Amino acid sequence: MKNRLFYSFALSCALGFLAFLTSCATVKQDEVGVKRKFGKLIPKVLSPGLYTFNPFFSTVLKVPTRTINMQINLESLPSKEGLTIASELAILYHVKPDYAIKILESVGHISNGEQIILSVLRSAAADVTSQFYAKDMHTSERENIEQAIAKKMMDILGDRGFVIENVLLKSIRLPSGLAKAIEDKLESEQEAQRMEFILNKERREAERKRVEAEGVRDAQKIISEGLNDLLIQYKSLEVMQNLSTSPNTKIIITDGKTPYLINPSETANSSQAQTPAYNTTFPTNEKEKRKKGN
Repeated sequence: MKNRLFYSFALSCALGFLAFLTSCATVKQDEVGVKRKFGKLIPKVLSPGLYTFNPFFSTVLKVPTRTINMQINLESLPSKEGLTIASELAILYHVKPDYAIKILESVGHISNGEQIILSVLRSAAADVTSQFYAKDMHTSERENIEQAIAKKMMDILGDRGFVIENVLLKSIRLPSGLAKAIEDKLESEQEAQRMEFILNKERREAERKRVEAEGVRDAQKIISEGLNDLLIQYKSLEVMQNLSTSPNTKIIITDGKTPYLINPSETANSSQAQTPAYNTTFPTNEKEKRKKGN
């Protein structure tokens, strides 16, 4: 009898604990909750936390508010010139917490809201891409296309509580012939830019050489303007003076007009000289006068 009572009590405790567990709901930090009682939504959004409810006639619905990444492949996007383009798109969106009740009332479940978003994306993407050329999707216009699609979707879904954060064109597959033509054009543009760089480099080098030549010309002009007969004679005397003081044997040839003095002491003391040293070299006309005097 006691064992039967013990088993009954244990069973009652287990059933009570199980009922308590089934009557609790935890709302996480990246979602909000809405309580539904007798099939009717209670107009109060539940923030993250632990809540209890009667599992027999009520429940707690959860609506995620985090950023959701939805991906879709579109195989028939039209372009302005009438081509068909395939693309893989990604949509980043989230739900406004205050609109959780309205979303559940309008779509029934958040998964139904995703289907609505996909339908709006297909329509918005087709409308936007039909205003651009196919080649624009490979240029800087790509960002403009993404922003235009996101704006068009927000115009439709903004009042429903969905926030389209961004639309990304992850990959674009153009017709093979058009893709090859675009690649050839880009290669030609890159080659033209490379040649322009080389030409600019050569122009700068030519300018450098011209400036260098002008500098040499100006230096020579300054030197030539500073030379005169007296300076040339003075420099010639310096050269002959340095030559005459050398201990080596030397032959001095002049034009017979200007005397060049030789240091007699250094010339006489040179023991290595094999030719007679003259103290003074006279011009040719002076030598002739002395011969006539003798």
